[in-house]
Amino acid sequence: MADTTALPLQQLIASLDSACLPKILQVCSGVYFQGDLIKVIDIELLSVSCEDICTNEKFELPISHTGLFKVVPEEMPYSTIEEMVSLRPVGLDSCLPFTFTNQSPMTFGNFTLGAGRVLTMLSIEQHEGEESQVRCYVQGQQEASAELCIPLSSRGEFYECESKDCFTLQEIMSSPFLRSRRFRFMNVSKYERPLVLTPTYQVRAIMNLRKNVLKFPSSLEVDVVDVTELCKDVDFMTPLSLTDVLSQPDESFPTVVEILEKPETNSLFKCSWLPELSQNEHLVFHKKGTSAMVLISSLKSRKAQQFFLVSQQYGGRFRRRPREFSSVYELYVALMQAPGLRVSVTRNCDEDEEEGLPTLSVGEQLEVVRCERMELPCGGRDGQKQSVEALLCQRLQDPDDEDDDEEEEVKQVNEREDVLLPLYMQAHFVEVLTDNKKYKIKDLGKEYSLPLDVKVVSRDTELEADPLSGFACLRIEGAMLEPIIQASFLHKPAHCFEIPTQWLSMSVSFNKNPLPWPSGQPPTLYVDKVTEVTDSFFYEFQKQGNSDAAPPPRPPKRNLSSLKPPKKSSKASKKSSKADKCTKNKSTPTKEFADLTLNSKRRPPAPPPPAISDDAPPPVAPRKPSGTEMTTVKALPNTYVKMEESAKNVSRCELVADVDSDHDYEIVEDTLAAMMKTAQENIMSYQ
Repeated sequence: MADTTALPLQQLIASLDSACLPKILQVCSGVYFQGDLIKVIDIELLSVSCEDICTNEKFELPISHTGLFKVVPEEMPYSTIEEMVSLRPVGLDSCLPFTFTNQSPMTFGNFTLGAGRVLTMLSIEQHEGEESQVRCYVQGQQEASAELCIPLSSRGEFYECESKDCFTLQEIMSSPFLRSRRFRFMNVSKYERPLVLTPTYQVRAIMNLRKNVLKFPSSLEVDVVDVTELCKDVDFMTPLSLTDVLSQPDESFPTVVEILEKPETNSLFKCSWLPELSQNEHLVFHKKGTSAMVLISSLKSRKAQQFFLVSQQYGGRFRRRPREFSSVYELYVALMQAPGLRVSVTRNCDEDEEEGLPTLSVGEQLEVVRCERMELPCGGRDGQKQSVEALLCQRLQDPDDEDDDEEEEVKQVNEREDVLLPLYMQAHFVEVLTDNKKYKIKDLGKEYSLPLDVKVVSRDTELEADPLSGFACLRIEGAMLEPIIQASFLHKPAHCFEIPTQWLSMSVSFNKNPLPWPSGQPPTLYVDKVTEVTDSFFYEFQKQGNSDAAPPPRPPKRNLSSLKPPKKSSKASKKSSKADKCTKNKSTPTKEFADLTLNSKRRPPAPPPPAISDDAPPPVAPRKPSGTEMTTVKALPNTYVKMEESAKNVSRCELVADVDSDHDYEIVEDTLAAMMKTAQENIMSYQ
C-alpha cells in the first residue's frame, strides 16, 4: 500500500475533477473490496448531503433543489487583508464588493481607522513596482463617508460580514471555494442552523479482477488511497462507449469486442438484433464511419404507425404519391420547399367577401404562383382596412365548362383566372402529379424537398423480406448523416447491421479473441438497410428538426359592428340551386310516403271507456261482519272494473284478418284482441 493518507471515499471523490479522470484508488478499510484496486472512470453528481454542524444531523437534497443559500461568515478572524482576499469563496471579479470589520485600530499616514468600523472592499489596485492595495469604502459618523487604500500586507483582526449574495446547489457544487464554506438557507423558516454541504456522486469504476462496470455512491463508508502514480502499469479492462469506439484508429478494425453494459430496455429501436445485445455477448466491429439515412413513416390508419431508418443504399424503387393539404398555409410551406406546385380542390368552399375567402369547388385545379399581400374589404377594429398575406394562384379552366364554339374554347384554354387565398384559410387540396417516374431513394432527396409521400413499386431484391414493400403510402420525413459502427454477431459474421452511435448507448471492451473467419479471408458482408425504430425516435427527430418552425397565421381581428352575413357568389348560388332542384326531384313526397301501408284496411277505433259516472262515488263496503254473518253476506261488485256488456263483447268481425288481402302478413289486431279477452276473463274471475 502506498505511503499516503487514507481519506473517506466521499471526501476524495468530492475533491476530484472530471478532467483528471481516470484515477486508481486502493481500498484500505471498510467491508467493501478491501485491498482491491478500483479505477474510477466517471462520476455523476446525484444529490447533496447536508450536515448540521451543531447536531451532526444529516439529510439529502436533490441537485435540482431550487432553494437558495447564503454563506455563513467564518468565526475565526483573518490576520491580514491578503489572507482574507485569497480565501474568498469565489473569484474576486464576481464577489466584489464585500464587507468586513477590523477589531483593532489602524493608521494609514495621517488617517486613523478606529476599531469596529465596517469597510466595503470595492477593488484591488495593482501598480507596477508597488505593493498591491485594496480600495475600500468606509461610512463615517453623521453620514460622512470616505474611500481609502489599504495594503494587502496590513495586519489586524479582520472578520467577514454576512454577504447578501445567494447561491443555488448547482453553483455551490461547481466551485471548490464554495464547497469549503458553510451555508444556511436563505429562508430561515426551513432550517436556520449552519450546514456543511457535501456532494454525493454516482461513481463508475472498473476493477482489475472483474469485467463488469461497477456503479456505487460516493457515500459508501470506505477509506481509500489515491495510488494512480504507483499503479500505472496495472492492466485494467478498459470500457469504451460507442463514442469512444468512433475515436479509435481505423487500424483497430475489424476486432472482437465484449459488451460490458447492454443498451437500455426502453430503447428507440425495434429491430431484431437489439434483444441479442446482452451483457458478456461478443460482437465483431467491422468498421466505423458515417451513413446517409432517411427516416420513413407509414401513414396513420387503423394499424399502428410504423417508422423506419433506411440507408440510402436501399435498392428498391419509389414512385411519388400526391400529398394532401388541409390549409392554405400548408400549400405555402410546400411552395417554399419546391416551386411549381399544382393542386386540386377536394372540398367545396363558399365565398366570404368579408373574410376575403373565394369560392372553391371540388375538382378545380390551382397552380400556386407566389405569396403576396391582399387587402380585405372589411375593416379592423379601428375601422381601417387590413392587408394579410395570401397565396396568388391561377385557377385552371375546367374542361366541363368549355363552350361549343371552337374559338371561344381556345381562348378559355389560354386564359387563367387569378385567385388570392389568405394563408389562414382552411381548405382541402390534393397534389396533382404529372410524372410517373421511378426513383431511387438518393435521387428523391436530390430532386425534391422533404417530407415527401412515396410508394415502393419495386422491392429491394437483396433483402430477404422488404418491410417497406407492403405499404400503400410512405412518407419520407427527413434525411440525416449518422455516425455508425458496422457490427455482426460471432455466429453470423457476414450478416451485418449498422449501430447509430448517437441514438444507442452501451459500453464495450476490446479483447484479443480471434476473428471468426480464416486469417486473410474475410467474408462478403451483407448489411441490413432497413431498421425499424419506435415513435419515440420519431418525436426526438422532430424536436431536432422543427425547433424553429413558425406557427400558421391567425385570421385578422375584425370590427364586430361592421360584420355582415357572408355573401355567396352567383356561381355558388347557381350550384346550390341545382343541387336543391336535384334533391327535390329525387325525394319522395310526404303524403305518398304516409299512404304506403302493409294493408289498405285501417285499424278500427279503440273501444269507448266504461260508462262510469264521475258524479256518483263508488259504494263504500260495509264493516266486516261477525263470524255468523260471514256465510250469508256477499261482496259487492267492484265498480272500478265494471264494464258494459257491449264493451265486453267486442265484435270479432272487426278483429279478423282480411283474407282477401294480397299478402299474408300477421295483423296486429289479432294479438290485441287476444290480449283484451285474456284481461277481461281475469277481471271477471275476481268479481
